Amino acid sequence: MSKKKYYVVWKGHNPGIYESWDECKKQIHGYQDAVYKAFPNMESAKAAYEDNYYNHIGKNAPGKKVDKDLIKKTGLPIMDSISVDAACNTVNKRMEYQGVDTKTGARIFHKGPFEGGSNNIGEFLAIVHALAHCKNNNINKPIYTDSFTAIKWIYQKKANTKVIEQEHNKELFNLIKRAEKWLQENQWKNKILKWETAAWGEVPADFGRK
Repeated sequence: MSKKKYYVVWKGHNPGIYESWDECKKQIHGYQDAVYKAFPNMESAKAAYEDNYYNHIGKNAPGKKVDKDLIKKTGLPIMDSISVDAACNTVNKRMEYQGVDTKTGARIFHKGPFEGGSNNIGEFLAIVHALAHCKNNNINKPIYTDSFTAIKWIYQKKANTKVIEQEHNKELFNLIKRAEKWLQENQWKNKILKWETAAWGEVPADFGRK
């Protein structure tokens, strides 16, 4: 006889704790970027539900091996910050990006999916979106990304992508041009920092599709 499990749904039609897989499945079926996980008892499920989901998913899950020497080298992330990430389907090249509050995981913005993109393009656009959001709202918080390439493009003020502009991805390239123009015409105080995945686990804005 299988042991009873409790299912935490952080992102779904109705986030909460469910006592059966069937009930959990109703909350995640058809919900884009649903985030959920099974726990062995109600106590651990409640604790996880009240916490940021990225502390319990993938590399961030309790019990995963932590490289303490690496953490000593990198330090800990600044939680009062914004984290961004992008996801690109390797088959159909549909790309989307988002930004979240690093501490709470609350989504600040989400754009896409766009046709004919790449992960680096998404990361680049996400950083610019976060910069514009901060400037418009007078926010001086660090912005984390796990993409060295996107950081380089930001300071070059140009997305040096190998993706070719075509009819199906014109909307995306219009966004790229707008982002480049914004970088050329604006200044910002926000630090753009590399999220150290090897030490800290997945970036909080991760789409959870790995």
